[in-house]
Amino acid sequence: MAKRLKPGDDDDALWKAVTKDVKPIKRAAPLAAAPEPDKQPRQTRPKKTQSAISRPAVAPARLPETTLPPRELSHGQAAGLDKRTMDRLRRGQLPVEAEIDLHGHTQEEAHSVLNAFIIGHAAAGRRCVRVITGKGSFREGGGVLKAAVPRWLNESPLQDRILAFTHARRDDGGEGALYVLLRRQRFPGGGR
Repeated sequence: MAKRLKPGDDDDALWKAVTKDVKPIKRAAPLAAAPEPDKQPRQTRPKKTQSAISRPAVAPARLPETTLPPRELSHGQAAGLDKRTMDRLRRGQLPVEAEIDLHGHTQEEAHSVLNAFIIGHAAAGRRCVRVITGKGSFREGGGVLKAAVPRWLNESPLQDRILAFTHARRDDGGEGALYVLLRRQRFPGGGR
């Protein structure tokens, strides 16, 4: 015979969490049928009221809504993007519709300019843009903007507008530039 387990503290806490919003179902009293004229109503015992019959009403448990952390964008990888499109982006085969060169900007200026550039071109329906960061000098460890731009692309408000990014081809700047694939804007009514 199986050993009967005793509920523990975890079980009690779980039960309380599941039933904290549960309220008893209020049932309407059944309508009494009118006695037929030729029959006398028979004597019956008083019925137990609903409050005397205490049954816990169990509603389906609603788990608290959780928001998933946004997906992390990284060079050359994109969840939800077909392989063919990602390969075309990596090879520089998607037409670049706009480009911005961040050389000569401070980090603060570059961040602001990049935000405006991405937001503006995403709203205009552009699909692929190039962001030139520069490679930086070897003495500085490879460039401040080169390291900062991928981080900025993963922050709000840009991340929601970007599908993927990858280093550009050597002819287009190599590791000192990025191709950025923007999300298509969905408009009510299915038009663009």
